[in-house]
Amino acid sequence: MKFVDEARINVIAGDGGNGALGFRREKYIPRGGPDGGDGGDGGSVFLKATENLNTLADFQHQRTYLAQRGENGRGQNCSGAGGKDCIILVPVGTVATDRNSGQIIADLRHAGQTIEVAKGGWHGLGNARFKSSTNQAPRKTTDGTPGERRELLLELRVLADVGLLGLPNAGKSTLIRQISSARPKVADYPFTTLHPNLGVVSIEPHRSFVMADIPGLIEGAAEGHGLGVRFLKHLSRTRILLHLIDVMPIDETDPVEGAISIVKELKKHSEVLYEKERWLVLNKTDLLPESDVDAHCDAIVSQLDWKGPVFRISAASGNGTRQLAADIMNHLEELREEEQAAKAKATDKQTTPSSGKEDEASTDDA
Repeated sequence: MKFVDEARINVIAGDGGNGALGFRREKYIPRGGPDGGDGGDGGSVFLKATENLNTLADFQHQRTYLAQRGENGRGQNCSGAGGKDCIILVPVGTVATDRNSGQIIADLRHAGQTIEVAKGGWHGLGNARFKSSTNQAPRKTTDGTPGERRELLLELRVLADVGLLGLPNAGKSTLIRQISSARPKVADYPFTTLHPNLGVVSIEPHRSFVMADIPGLIEGAAEGHGLGVRFLKHLSRTRILLHLIDVMPIDETDPVEGAISIVKELKKHSEVLYEKERWLVLNKTDLLPESDVDAHCDAIVSQLDWKGPVFRISAASGNGTRQLAADIMNHLEELREEEQAAKAKATDKQTTPSSGKEDEASTDDA
């Protein structure tokens, strides 16, 4: 199935039903009084995340989603039935943005998560509601309010622990094929990857992480050039970015200049993305004479003034990839432990009562 990571849809919640105007009419009961019932509430529109979908392709065919209108009230104090809600299934990782305001109204990161995106209208009131001691036969009713209408932009952001960053043909697809079960297309020309690919990297039983192969970036990507800019948003959820550099580009360009241009595009697109932890991965070292590998790689690292972790690999032969995957796994486990410790500490602070003033009060009572 073709990967579709964006879709534009219209969601229309149901209007509330109108209140009824009615009077009780029964034999032997004179002046029965008002008995017009309320209308029903309109149905709302919800987005629900499911693991059974991995693309937004279905939204290319249907763009408008409507919830049911509430029924009007009836006589004999009968309220109208509420409208049926509309539940739209979307892939896990979908972000819904209001196209008019730009506000993010739903970020569905977990299967089963359900968020209301358009609220149904409120029911109208029947004339029985307006009866009073001074108005025994009211003829007043109210109409139901309209349901919300929204134009939404749905974006699917892949949920991965590690994202691959680099120029086209840097070897990202080859790396993900080497260390995971994913099988993205690999060729010796740029833009082989046309959509994100996810691969599960298994180190050993119960120890694995997800890696995302993102289409390559080119200079000017932040202004919309090339393919990669469409998918930069997918990197926003990753914990670590692996910046792959082809140490021997086939077009004989300078790998250092290419790496610098990628970092600049990253910063232009998102400061948050730029601040993410990045590891440098020097790929295709098998193309260099063994005696020149150290000097060539050290020169690239020196010119980039790189301070973070550096790995030398050959994604094609697998040399160095096992160690890279193991180090990533260890680091991710450390990050997860730190997050759990921070959450536990925050929970303890919330549950532990403040003792200062209470101790003073108990001393005064004594």
